[in-house]
Amino acid sequence: MKATLTSKGQITIPIRIRRRLGLVAGSVLEFEEEAPCLVAHRVIHDAEWREFGKAARNPWPDKDSREILADLRGSVNLPLEGNDANGG
Repeated sequence: MKATLTSKGQITIPIRIRRRLGLVAGSVLEFEEEAPCLVAHRVIHDAEWREFGKAARNPWPDKDSREILADLRGSVNLPLEGNDANGG
């Protein structure tokens, strides 16, 4: 994907990239000055960051980490003591 730099140092960011990165008019980009190529990151303002995730809820409020893992991966059958893979 290509963009042409204007005499004022401006470029148009292609629509596919703007959509993928959520860039809209007024979005702020930060450029890495030390990078060997052009690298820009969308700046997330403090107010946006504070709001991020506020609506999220814990889907397992009453479970411990073992119960959560069991929910995510399914139950795991561990070998009984003395019954290893070698028949011992």
